[in-house]
Amino acid sequence: MSIPDQNSSPGAAPLRVACIGGGPGGLFSAIALAQTVPGSTIDVFERNNESDVFGFGVVFSDATLDNVDRIDPVLRDALAEHGRHWDTIEVRGKGVTTSAGGNGMSAVHRRVLLGALQDRATELGARLRFSTTVDVDALDAGGEYDLIIAADGANSASRERFVDELGHSVEEAAVKFIWFGTTFQFDGLTFLHKQSEHGNFAVHAYPIGSDLSTFIVETDEATWRRAGLDGFDMSTPPGQSDLVTQRYLEELFADQIDGHKLVANNSRWANFRTRRTRRWHTRAAQGTPVVVLGDAVHTAHFSVGSGTKMAMEDAAVLAQTVADHRGDLDAALAAFEDIRRPQVAKIQDSAMPSLSWWDHFGEYYRALEPWQFGFHFFSRAISAEKMRVRDPRFVSDAERAWNTQHGATPLDTPLTIGAVTLGSRLLQITEFSNDSLHFSDGTTSVVAGTSTGEPDEAAIFTAPDADRTSLDVVTRTELDELCARKPVAVAVRGGTALSRVLCAEHIRFTHRIPVIVVDQPTSLRARRAVDEQDCAATLILSGRADAVAFEPTADAHPRVLTSAEVAK
Repeated sequence: MSIPDQNSSPGAAPLRVACIGGGPGGLFSAIALAQTVPGSTIDVFERNNESDVFGFGVVFSDATLDNVDRIDPVLRDALAEHGRHWDTIEVRGKGVTTSAGGNGMSAVHRRVLLGALQDRATELGARLRFSTTVDVDALDAGGEYDLIIAADGANSASRERFVDELGHSVEEAAVKFIWFGTTFQFDGLTFLHKQSEHGNFAVHAYPIGSDLSTFIVETDEATWRRAGLDGFDMSTPPGQSDLVTQRYLEELFADQIDGHKLVANNSRWANFRTRRTRRWHTRAAQGTPVVVLGDAVHTAHFSVGSGTKMAMEDAAVLAQTVADHRGDLDAALAAFEDIRRPQVAKIQDSAMPSLSWWDHFGEYYRALEPWQFGFHFFSRAISAEKMRVRDPRFVSDAERAWNTQHGATPLDTPLTIGAVTLGSRLLQITEFSNDSLHFSDGTTSVVAGTSTGEPDEAAIFTAPDADRTSLDVVTRTELDELCARKPVAVAVRGGTALSRVLCAEHIRFTHRIPVIVVDQPTSLRARRAVDEQDCAATLILSGRADAVAFEPTADAHPRVLTSAEVAK
């Protein structure tokens, strides 16, 4: 994301602004507007007490830090003084650690960040009102404000007031998660995986300063119930924590945190909810413009970006568009949406395969060797060659592990399908129709058809068009029925990139049948051969597919490049 340079205008008329919500989104809105529209009167209303802080650390990428810093240095200063920075991410499981660099991030305790934002907003003239519950209608009816900013979080009452008009939707993830802290000091973002007698658990852990690390745990619902962690009364008021879960996880991960304790703070199990909203601004009954931002209108899974960072980026862009369109708030809010909606959509799109990965992490942990499990994780939303730019050693280590096991590179490893052995795993499609696909490695061919009555046939399966984090019941049933006929291989075509992979993984991991993923052709003819080899190598090296082919286009198939040509 890129935010324009600060552009406050001396002639811009001051505004009267109300911010509902005293979290990072509301506070940074106050700071940013005070900077870009000097002289504005800004009131921030927070229903909780000033001392109430729920949660632990918040994470920012280096790119986010640069974007926010263009408006005000408060975040950079807080991170420099109290936060922690790292470049490498680790994945630990089955006694093996896989690490990848080139991932610059910083984190700080939420309490520290809120304190810094509160101090800075007050310094710039904003009036902070804690233990004060307000709503849009009351603020609108009073006629005191030119603009109302609703930054009141994922359970936003302001959004619900206009929910039909704004067009809000929610998708709930399958796995459970719970937030703790720990006094153990991690070096950087670390993912821990453990299998107990009840099932698989995974941890997102990272240092946040203040002698603490964040410790987020995920597990599937069946494991959660088998472990007896489903007894906490969710009707209890905010602030109470699930102490039974705390003790269970302390014991389970004791060897990973050197016996340190977990720290609870409103810690209770939940399912992550991805929120999308069609429209982000409206007008209240008396005509006051209302803009909704942060978690109130959009969320993305915490494995790809925090709600805090997205809310602060929203606030930075909003302040800039208000300054750029001084005197025309409708144009300012429209410009705000035009800039931020595509940026948020990109984050949410990249979060989909990551969220899907966490819905299935137990399956991957059981099915894959540790090195491949780590590569599978890091490649959930990025290809091998893009990862190689960040950390060449990481990709080389994965390739070396494959070569040691198979005696060849991923694309050059022979693949046996029934009575036929192919000499390459990047295949060409020589004939393509609705009923059959003819695959070739240049010398040997395999035919897959829609008729799967004979056990020695290769079958075709068309993946669903919908992008979901897991396969629906109908699709899984169809796959199970197809695989029960014992085809020698299944070619998965159609659908989306994610749905094809989910189908392929179900076939490979559940039924142990080889899979050829039929991917979409790349769009740029000049780069197609390089991109297709990168895509194929990533799918095979990660264990998502046994072979890859690309749908034919009007032009000829590209020749297979040498490794030296790919490197160029």
